[in-house]
Amino acid sequence: MKYRFSLLLWLIVIGLAANGSLPIDSFDYALPENNVSAIALGIGGINLTDVGDPFASYGNPALLGFNDETSFYVAYRLSDKKEYDFGEIVSVSNVLKASQFKYFTLNAGQFAFSYQPMASINISELDQDTNMALYHDYKLDKIQFSAGITDKKLPNVTAGINLKYLNGRLVYLTERLEGSNLVRERFIDDKVKGLSGDIGLYGKYGSGSYGISFYDVLSRMWWENYPSKSIQRRVAAGAQYGTGASKTFVGIQSKIAKKPETTYHFGYGYGMVSESGGFGDAEPTKQGFDLRIGFYSHDFYGADNINLTLGGGYFYQVFRFDFSLNSKGLKLADSELLFSIGLGM
Repeated sequence: MKYRFSLLLWLIVIGLAANGSLPIDSFDYALPENNVSAIALGIGGINLTDVGDPFASYGNPALLGFNDETSFYVAYRLSDKKEYDFGEIVSVSNVLKASQFKYFTLNAGQFAFSYQPMASINISELDQDTNMALYHDYKLDKIQFSAGITDKKLPNVTAGINLKYLNGRLVYLTERLEGSNLVRERFIDDKVKGLSGDIGLYGKYGSGSYGISFYDVLSRMWWENYPSKSIQRRVAAGAQYGTGASKTFVGIQSKIAKKPETTYHFGYGYGMVSESGGFGDAEPTKQGFDLRIGFYSHDFYGADNINLTLGGGYFYQVFRFDFSLNSKGLKLADSELLFSIGLGM
């Protein structure tokens, strides 16, 4: 019933809107729950300071300034299926697939190339009570080039940039049933291309590390038949204390130029590394485990407003595996699972 009421309400709103408007109310992607890194999610939803994260360029491209390895990693997300009302569906900050490929990245020193399916929304419903039919399909892909920038005069400070190319398509159809015939109310079949960019800074001082990133600072999405749109700009800042096995993370993220909706992030990670000696000229075998815990919220008012994050990882020589659980309202049974695998050399 809730779904049907929401569907009818949104159809009325859309029907009263101008014909030139899109049935999408938000282009806002840099949300903590959309993070592609199992390490970042495990320590509270964002990572601006941990250079050991193979997906570090997503959160702060400046971290590439300290990268001297070549690595290849992919990430996947799994979550329980649930019902979404139309208000959630048209907010394209949500990625509405229960299980899917999440991210691919290739790191080569201070540069990285990444691919991400940013949005994948599909709904096809016929409401028997209102005789209204809805088909909504929206997909958006991102190709990203990242670079870290260093200066020999400032060895403990780096900067970075993400350049993004966006490509997508929207198909939207509403119809009403009259007798045995469906009468079309509205139909959209349009394509979109876009450009966007992030800027990041990172610095080390003593046992502490500090980072700040500005997401989608210059962005535009050009539709073929509708007015161009910008992506919601966001800013995040964070600090890390401890450089050995034990690390503590704090951070904050907010919107720019709109109602803030600020989130506060806290996390802790502990790593265990062991080496076994090789024979002759053979290099020693290196492996390790990581454990992570974190949480984030807008206000920490009540358990339902808190996201608990748990994670861990294992690496053996060039192979690495990481996972994280993101639990809304401290309900582990409803957690979303994100895991990544890859090779680093």
